[in-house]
Amino acid sequence: MATPRPPKSPLDPVVLQRLDGLRTQLLRLHKVLLDDERASYEKIHGPIGSAGRVLSLVMSDPWFNWLHKISQLIVKIDELQDNEEGEEAQASALFGEARDLILLKDPETEFSKAYKKALQRSSSAVGAHAEALKAVRDD
Repeated sequence: MATPRPPKSPLDPVVLQRLDGLRTQLLRLHKVLLDDERASYEKIHGPIGSAGRVLSLVMSDPWFNWLHKISQLIVKIDELQDNEEGEEAQASALFGEARDLILLKDPETEFSKAYKKALQRSSSAVGAHAEALKAVRDD
């Protein structure tokens, strides 16, 4: 489980808590999707082996490119939480971006197509997806 990061941002504590919850759920979703995608990759290409080899593939192999959308969103959340001049509008935009991504607002993207396949293959992905949806809903 992710450890809460000390806030440097002037954002409202409730907003920071929601951002941290979103970050945690996106990290979980990313891990579940990565594990599923690795299993799919290994069915075709054989065992990957070491964690270093997995990292190298995730960073450079087109097979895993679609997962970068989630990693980039996590980085944006980290940056906002660390920004001493963060604004509520930025947080709201990140929630919207996460919502659009998870709800597959643009169904023709590489991400959407791969995400749908993962949701069809993996009950763990469905569970992580449901938890991420809770984190982005408007309260």
